Amino acid sequence: MALTKEKIIHAVYEKTQMPKSRAREVVESLLELIKSTLESGEDILISGFGKFMVKHKKARRGRNPQTKADLQLPARKVVVFKTSGVLRKRLNSQS
Repeated sequence: MALTKEKIIHAVYEKTQMPKSRAREVVESLLELIKSTLESGEDILISGFGKFMVKHKKARRGRNPQTKADLQLPARKVVVFKTSGVLRKRLNSQS
């Protein structure tokens, strides 16, 4: 089961005891800040959690798996996430 935006809002509401509408504003503002920062090409570093980076992928040759036809995939940007050492240790200790 995935952690949804609604679950995050509910967790902020529970932990902070702020009104749910305010918790929604806080989460929405944080997500908007993250999106606009990545759009501008900047990295996001959250200590103890990890780093979000925009990576540029070159155009490349591909193939349609259904028709086997060759095609050209355009250059694009993707967001990659690299975990911090702290989070990586925490994940690997819970085997």
